Amino acid sequence: MLDHVFSDAIGALRDAFSNAFLERQAFDEHFQSDVLLGDLVWQTSYGLPGEGRPPRVIAHVTLTWPSWSQAVYRTWYTDETFHESPEIEMEIVFRVQRLSTQPEASQVETIVPVKSPQIGHGQLEREGITIEINHPSQDIDSNDKRIDFAIEVTYHGNYELAEETLQDGTSKLLDDNFGGLGSWIASTLVKLGDLKLAYLPADEN
Repeated sequence: MLDHVFSDAIGALRDAFSNAFLERQAFDEHFQSDVLLGDLVWQTSYGLPGEGRPPRVIAHVTLTWPSWSQAVYRTWYTDETFHESPEIEMEIVFRVQRLSTQPEASQVETIVPVKSPQIGHGQLEREGITIEINHPSQDIDSNDKRIDFAIEVTYHGNYELAEETLQDGTSKLLDDNFGGLGSWIASTLVKLGDLKLAYLPADEN
């Protein structure tokens, strides 16, 4: 993955989160390959600093480099002819968790727009709002048998790569596009964290 446009995109997004002062959840980061389809998938999670574990609000981010994009990129790399723009599939899930009471979708709808800000030539679209109820297992110590709740908002879309981002890694276009994405994610997490919701305490460890 050295000197590859997908690794450039990952680096640009990491820089955007760092510049937005978000805190990486180190144990939630994965890089994997789909053996059957050939897709590459990078997953990471970021939250607000000082939230504890698990954080009250968090953003789960998934970038997928599909096999067809790799084929297009390889053709451009070998032939130096730009026929088609490869794309990175993107999914962002905003999650408010550790809740002690069941939330309502209306509590977050005014904060999470139907579409994200512009990212390159496209936008991510909101797919839905999900409310989660977690019932602890019966064999857990009686002091820990607390039902907790969470609410998630999922966005999905594709980022179309311009030819200049494929060439030599010196283009600032990825940094510009993902910098705006990082700022939007950070501001959304702050707004979600400011909601008047009741939370369970973070884990002591």
